[in-house]
This record gives sequence, structure tokens and C-alpha cells, in this order.
Amino acid sequence: QVQLVESGGGLVSPGGSLRLSCVLSGSTFADYAIGWFRQAPGKEREWVSWVSRVDGSTYYGDSVRGRFTISRDNAKNTVDLQMNNLRPADTAAYYCAADTRKCSIYSEGYEYWGQGTQVTVSS
Repeated sequence: QVQLVESGGGLVSPGGSLRLSCVLSGSTFADYAIGWFRQAPGKEREWVSWVSRVDGSTYYGDSVRGRFTISRDNAKNTVDLQMNNLRPADTAAYYCAADTRKCSIYSEGYEYWGQGTQVTVSS
């Protein structure tokens, strides 16, 4: 049974940084494409970034490109999301998701989801 667990969320001031981690267990991590999504109260879930299972290639949403960096460590079954220059608009619950198919910017493209970790950017 595949399980995803996120960690690293918290309260940070505007301009600050946080590093989120997502650990996958119950299956072979290298078989999975991993995506990060976020959802703010009253808003739809928004895709943030993904990292390929094939070649480690990455892609970012327009709102985070240049500020966020996704990386995977297959030896540790972990995907990290380094978030720099955080803004109040980045406040949301952040979720990692996994699927054995190709990377997707849509929630429907992922079979497994973590429980989420809250990120709050406020002064």
C-alpha cells in the first residue's frame, strides 16, 4: 500500500524560505512521478511542480517558477520542494502526489496523495 507523508510546513515571514519533504513508502519510489499541489481556503487545488520518474526532469507553475525548486532522491524515497522568497499568496495546504504514469499538471493524473502540510506566509 502506497503512502505519502509530507512534512516541513509552518509559519514564515514574507521573503522567507521553507523546505517541504514528501516520503513515499510501500512501493518502489523510482517508479513514481511526483507532483506537488496546493490549496488555499476557498480556492481550487493548484498544481505547483512535478518531477519525472524517468529522467528527473522538472517543471513548475508560472506562479512559483524561479522561486521553488523540486528535487528527488531515489535512495531516500523522498521528494523535496525548496520554497524561497515566499509570498502571502503562497499560503496554502501543500500536498504531494504520486503516480506511475507520466507527470501531469492535473489532480486526476495522480493516484496517491499525502495528507498535506500547511504553509502560512505572514508578517
